[in-house]
Order: sequence, then C-alpha cells, then structure tokens
Amino acid sequence: MNSTNDSEHSNTPATMTGVQLIGHGGLDQLVYRQDIPTPHPKEGEVLLKVLAAGVNNTDINTRIGWYSKQITGDTNSGANQGYDDLAAATATWSGTALKLPRIQGADVCGEVVSVGVGVSVDRIGERVLVRTMQQNPQTKKRFDCVTFGSEYDGGFAQYTCALSHEAYAVNTPWSDVELASIPCAYSTAENMLHRAGLKSGERVLITGASGGVGSAAVQLAKRRGAYVIAVAGATKHPDVKALGADQLVARDDNLVSTIGADEVDLVVDLVAGPNWPQLLDVLRRGGRYATSGAIAGPMVELDVRTLYLKDLTFFGCTYQDDSVFRNLVSYIEAEEIRPVVARTYALKQIHKAQTDFLNKDFTGKLVLIP
Repeated sequence: MNSTNDSEHSNTPATMTGVQLIGHGGLDQLVYRQDIPTPHPKEGEVLLKVLAAGVNNTDINTRIGWYSKQITGDTNSGANQGYDDLAAATATWSGTALKLPRIQGADVCGEVVSVGVGVSVDRIGERVLVRTMQQNPQTKKRFDCVTFGSEYDGGFAQYTCALSHEAYAVNTPWSDVELASIPCAYSTAENMLHRAGLKSGERVLITGASGGVGSAAVQLAKRRGAYVIAVAGATKHPDVKALGADQLVARDDNLVSTIGADEVDLVVDLVAGPNWPQLLDVLRRGGRYATSGAIAGPMVELDVRTLYLKDLTFFGCTYQDDSVFRNLVSYIEAEEIRPVVARTYALKQIHKAQTDFLNKDFTGKLVLIP
C-alpha cells in the first residue's frame, strides 16, 4: 500500500523546535528556535521524529567554513569564532555555497511517523538510521554525493525528512542514543577500510583512535581480523584498548622509534598535521594510506620520492558505495560492533556539546536529544 497524503498518517505539530545554522562563524550562528515549520515528506521521502542525533566534526567544520581552501589551520583554529572574510562558495565540503538557514545534524536515529507519495505506509513506526553520505539523487554518478545535514536539513530538530531508501530500518535492542552514535563516524571508518581493502592478519595504524571515527575504526578493523595499532592520548589508552586495540601509541610519540619503519600495511588517518610524514615512514613497501580527516591541519609535507619509491597507494575517502552502510547495519544487528557514547545533551545545549566536542576530553561520541 502506498501513501497518497502524508497528513492522513501523521499527527505531527505545525511547528517544531530545532537549531538553525544562520551563517558561517562562531557558536552564535547556531540558533535554537521553537517555531520552525515542521517539514512534510515529498514523493519518495519519509518524515522522521528525531529520537537522537550525534555530534560530528563535519557539523563544526561546515559551521566555521573550515573546508575552504582559504583555511590552513587545524579544526579547532576557528571553532569558537569562525574566520574573517571567508568566501561562502568555498566554505563547504562540496564547494557549493550552503543554503541558509540550514538545520545541521549528520547523525540521525529516528522513527518514521509519516510517508510521502510512493512510499509504503508499512514503514510507519520503523526505527531507522539515515545514511549520512548519500548518492546525489540528481546525477547518480559515482563519487557525486551529498551529506545529510549539509545539502539537506538534518537531525538537529524534532523532525526531519529523508529519502526512504536512505533511511535504514535497524532491528536491535540498542537505545536510540546508542544508534545515533553510529551513522557518520562508523560509516566513515568502514568506508576507509572498505576502500583500502583491509584484510585479516594485516597491520593497521589508526590515528585519532579515541575520537568518534577512530574508535569506530578500531572496532571495525578488529572485526576484519587485523592487528590494530592505535594512536591516542595516553590518558585514553585504557578506553581504546577496551575496544580491541592490540598496541597503543601515545599521540606525540615518534612512530618510527615506537613501531619501526616499514612495519604497517595500512594507515587510517584522521589527523594529518605536522607529524604526517611519519605515517609514510612506517608503511611497508606497497602499503596503503587512507584518510577522511585532518583535525591537526590539512597542510602536510610530502616527499614524492617516498610515495613512488615505496610503491604506496593513497585513498581519499568521502564517497561511500551503497554496500558500506548496508553492511554497517548488518554488523549492528549481529552485535559485531558496539556503540561508544561518552555523554548526552538536550538539543538546546548544542553550544555546550560542540564546545565539549572540541575539547576532546572523552572517548567515543557525544549525542543530542531533541
């Protein structure tokens, strides 16, 4: 049975609470409102009551405009105040100016409360996760993608709409908060391992291993049977070891002295920054490097001779094949991974949540509850 009128299946209010991003800049650009019109699902969409929404680097990077090539500092460099004289057209990950106001929130666990034309009403009542990095529905070309909460309104509100085929029903006893910690971080981590083809028995080095993506990568790499070397602040080593890391390295340790040269099959890097050359030094000949972040700064020094003389392969990882998120849902349902939630906040506390996120004194994820 298909819906022809979403209102007949929903008693949603006319307005909702939510957080709107009104421009690039500091925390003052995130405005909590209680009078935002509740969206209605278009053809092929579902309306979700947001049950919980995770906090991610990409939300902050977009807010401050860090993706702009004008910015060369680390992700904390403009996190509180933004940047002056930023060109809006370059300030997003996609290189296209953001349509404002925008409701951000790349991580969503929600309940389907209404459906648009062409979507079965049987979906109503499902608890779902929305895929964060989605195929661009306008082109359907590989590597042409859009992000939930950037090109479309996301989860920092009581309700949000998503394409029905991008909202995955999940059968698990996990809580709403636990599920909301998964989509962005875990799909990013799984995508890097997928693209780089990590195999059982290989040695993988993971930077930023106590963060959302890093802690996910540790679990997902262990799931594949890899030997995991995790780089994290020393105070967080017990947390990361509990996730399955085989070897712990302190953040500022010299990697070659600690691990040895040519000892690693794959580097999963979320940090970049001034110590980046060491990551290539520890890779074996024929090794692979995969990245989806640069929290310590995007500008690195590359000796191209290292790249070609060691026959290294680099993977820049943004676009995700459909199988990545589908597989991730199956891991959840099979209890092959587990969530790592450090703290929760009411949605109206988003300024505090993002401030705490930037302080990085936790392991795992922070989650907002509308």
